[in-house]
Amino acid sequence: MKVCVLLLGLALVLTVCVARSPYQAVLQHSRIRGRTHGPNVCAMQQIKGTNKKYFTNCKQWYHRKICGKPTVITYECCPGYERIPGEKGCPAALPLVNIYNTLGVVGATTTQMYSDRAELREGIEGPGSFTFFAPSNQAWEALPTEILDALVSNVNIELLNALQYHMVNRRLTSEELKHGSSFPSMYQDFHVHIHHYTNGIVTVNCARLVKPDQHATNGIVHVVDRVIIAVTNNMQSIIDNNDDLETLSMAFAAAGLTAMLESEGQYTVFAPTNDAFEKIPRETLNRILGDPVALKDLLNYHILNNIQCAESIVSGTPMETLQGTMLEVGCDGDQMTLNGKAIITKKDHLGTNGVIHYISELLIPDSAKTLLELAQDSSVSTVTRLFVEAGLTPHLTGSEALTMIAPLNNAFKGNLMRKLMSNHILKEQLSSKSLYHGQELETLGGLKLRVFVYRKNLCIENACIAAHDKVGRYATMFTVDRVLTPPMGNIMDVLKADDRFIMLVNAIQTAGMTELLNQQEPFTFFAPTDEALRALPQDELSRLMRDPQQLSGVLKYHLGKGMVVSGGVSSHTRFQTLQGEKLELAMRNYTVYVNKIPVTDTDLMATNGIVHAVNSVIRPLRESHVSNINHIKYGPLL
Repeated sequence: MKVCVLLLGLALVLTVCVARSPYQAVLQHSRIRGRTHGPNVCAMQQIKGTNKKYFTNCKQWYHRKICGKPTVITYECCPGYERIPGEKGCPAALPLVNIYNTLGVVGATTTQMYSDRAELREGIEGPGSFTFFAPSNQAWEALPTEILDALVSNVNIELLNALQYHMVNRRLTSEELKHGSSFPSMYQDFHVHIHHYTNGIVTVNCARLVKPDQHATNGIVHVVDRVIIAVTNNMQSIIDNNDDLETLSMAFAAAGLTAMLESEGQYTVFAPTNDAFEKIPRETLNRILGDPVALKDLLNYHILNNIQCAESIVSGTPMETLQGTMLEVGCDGDQMTLNGKAIITKKDHLGTNGVIHYISELLIPDSAKTLLELAQDSSVSTVTRLFVEAGLTPHLTGSEALTMIAPLNNAFKGNLMRKLMSNHILKEQLSSKSLYHGQELETLGGLKLRVFVYRKNLCIENACIAAHDKVGRYATMFTVDRVLTPPMGNIMDVLKADDRFIMLVNAIQTAGMTELLNQQEPFTFFAPTDEALRALPQDELSRLMRDPQQLSGVLKYHLGKGMVVSGGVSSHTRFQTLQGEKLELAMRNYTVYVNKIPVTDTDLMATNGIVHAVNSVIRPLRESHVSNINHIKYGPLL
């Protein structure tokens, strides 16, 4: 079995290597997957409940989905082959006939009929070398009745013109249909526009080639999934001449982008309609329209520097906009989607330099938003409400250069005092990538916050960065994993203010360590609670409290230089103590462990360090089975 898989994989690699275009590569994949059904059989994926079929690539094959919809596998003759009764697969090459007869062979009988009606038959039966992008029967059926009636009237002149626009006066195989190329049609030399995508999809004027490379004696037929129309205007002209895009046209002019959309290029514009602009709060819209930088960012967020026809999308794909950030372009059945929303109302309005898709919602990038807009309707909505309640809205909606430290909604376990909210806003606009270990950041409340850089985390005091920065028009938002706790005193102050450490404070004083813990050098203290000390046998605790040197050694085994917040702990973190030995730190199920003892309360921040509460006295791991405190080897200080 393994040998078979290896051989199949090797064959796949070899065939892909010799494939000369994305379509040919996908066709090769389909041939390999269909070979068990006989020679020249291609595996196709058909979307359930529709007639849409695709030669299949790896991603589609293994996901068994196209545009989020389940598919069924069918096995059909590869292009150019046919079945013979009684024989396996498709062993016979199709006999070459002229283009007119080839239309019948490949099932484009409606195009064949209209070619008769338009008196085109003689031309496509006779000598020459043509390429015919022939609409399928379903393509003609999908054409609005009024358009079809207009084509077949006027003594068939319009119908002839339409058919000749589907023709090129030379033979063009799929390999020659290069991405971004165009060719003069046989209708007044108006060009047809080709796009050949990396997933193997090939389009002409955004119509997908559903049966490419059907060879004929006098040319080649590519069956397409829609009737195409002549392209004569550039993107800006299309927008200017469409009443539904009047607001967009004015916005492009105000942002100075009209010249770009009139130039040669390959653009995709997701064009918000007038109604889309109307959905935005008037205050927000006026602010953006009146800010050239924000307006340009907003419009560029709707533009791709390449042409993406709707038929080229078979799954969600991140694409970079001219604004510089990514837009998720996807599909859900027949619906084209943006950032997961089916907001595209009209697709594939093609211009000479790009394609327009109409959308019913305005897309506002982060770079055009205020701090309040960045935070609203996100995973930090709780803190946003608290900022507003604390009277900080002017800071969140103005043009100050600020940085918001925004805890996730699930970080809140109780009410946060309003006076602390100003300490979640920094006085300058920062990037998390520019922060460094030991840096001090000043808040609107006047406090200084410290930055800690760990191997896998970046933290400001006890709060660690939980998501990428959101960079707004003037300010930045850092999303953090917990509510920030500014230091409110040194380690001794923290311990004295907490009723859990009454016995520990007494022990520190007895051991002569008060001055040490009042020093400015930062420490991390795994502080035994009164519960931890009371758990010791009474006689042993009494002896320990009568021996300051031994007591000092025990406490220094819980204390070390440097600051390790809970977010800086990963598996097998080692921490050097003042006693000389190292503690083993670990994080399991969101709980910090020190020498396998769970930390009951983390990140009690102090100006000269950090306190973590433990409900057990920490023992060396190698002697953790020893219960008598006097027998534990804390090191040379004992």
